[in-house]
Amino acid sequence: MQAQIENLVKLQSADLERTRLTLAIRALPAEIAQAQAALTAAERHSADASDGLAREESLRTRLDRDITAHRQKAARFRTQLDSVKTPEQAAAIEHEIAFESAEAERLENEEFSSLERSEAQEASLAAARASVESLASALDKTRARAALRHKEFSAELAALNLEREALRPLIEPDRLIRYDRLSGSRGTGIARVDNQQCTGCRMGVRPQVWNQLREGELLACDSCGRLLYWDPAMAPAPKAPEPEHAPAARPRIAKPHPAGA
Repeated sequence: MQAQIENLVKLQSADLERTRLTLAIRALPAEIAQAQAALTAAERHSADASDGLAREESLRTRLDRDITAHRQKAARFRTQLDSVKTPEQAAAIEHEIAFESAEAERLENEEFSSLERSEAQEASLAAARASVESLASALDKTRARAALRHKEFSAELAALNLEREALRPLIEPDRLIRYDRLSGSRGTGIARVDNQQCTGCRMGVRPQVWNQLREGELLACDSCGRLLYWDPAMAPAPKAPEPEHAPAARPRIAKPHPAGA
């Protein structure tokens, strides 16, 4: 019976490790996808900053053209002042000159604001491009690391499969069927008993079952159905006997002296 228990424990250990490795392999693409998503977001931010710079440059080109047009109009109006004949005509032309000059000045202020925005966007673009470079390198490293881990995990899985194939024929068919069914539904099929409790469901076992387990039997848990076993190596060490203390000596009582002594 002890050999059956040992083989079942080894089989469960291999199955649990195989499950862990399978989940780890499935998680590798998610790590790559996360790194790729970070890089894509950084690239989008860099593209937005670059587009913003291009828009500001286009805006300043248009502003320069409009400013030149307003300055030229103001200059033509000033030339016309020399040929006006009435105060009303002079006032009208001066009004046009003031408007064109004010409009040119407003556009120049807008152009200055555009330059300030461009400076901020250039800094943002530089940071975004540095982030893209860093995240691209991180993605390459994540892919390389994932490929290496996939190779390592696959090799470990292959070794575990060989171990399982060697262990399963050594276990009695009825117990193996029960183990497989419980492992499929509960995650584990065999559980150790500690302090008269099933470590699978934490429920206590009856005293008779506890005694049988300590004798090396393999029994089913009344609560979860897992196969229970007891591991003598996990039993607590016996307490050392306490030293015996000698009885304390009674204090001597002084005898009274006779009077006149």
